[in-house]
Amino acid sequence: MKLKKGVFFEYLNLNKFHCLLSLSNTKIIYDYFCLLDIHEKKTLNDIQFYHFMKHVTTMGKKHIMLTFDMLDWDADGEIGFEEFYLMVCILLSSEHDVEETFISHHFLPVFELLDMDGSKTINLKEFKAAGFLFNLKGSDFKKILNLFDITGDECLNLSEFQKFTMMCMDAQKELKTKRGRLHRLKDVCRYFVKEDDELHLLD
Repeated sequence: MKLKKGVFFEYLNLNKFHCLLSLSNTKIIYDYFCLLDIHEKKTLNDIQFYHFMKHVTTMGKKHIMLTFDMLDWDADGEIGFEEFYLMVCILLSSEHDVEETFISHHFLPVFELLDMDGSKTINLKEFKAAGFLFNLKGSDFKKILNLFDITGDECLNLSEFQKFTMMCMDAQKELKTKRGRLHRLKDVCRYFVKEDDELHLLD
């Protein structure tokens, strides 16, 4: 998932530590949201959201509509500014390669976003289905789940998911020290999964 070249979101200032927008940029986003809200209901429906995402991102229809359903927590067919703001911050975190910082600082809303069935856990199917939001894909999902599934129920609860986000941050720091640059979340995950595999080989 990437922003399209030339969209004005590229020029917004994302605080790379907290992964939040400045007050002035939040006001800009709110004004943009109001422009999209042609019915003046202080919400966006799925059609409005689809055209917004199609305009600013490289995402296809399937992923856009899935994202809308994930953001529509109360399943009323609309999202408010809070959910819209969350989506913008996810987009910008991806654009600036700080996805692991975002999920670490905002693990609760991210957990609720990935918990599609409201079970208070994230299973492998949900993890795989929503991985595109943070540019995660491939065979590492099951390894990540196994690594942090302390209770052994083949799901991640909130506490286990928080441990996953903390490990992402620690691995990013270690990678930055070793290689002198930030890495995408998918590379960070592969790094600590590989480290864990090597530890098991030593055992």
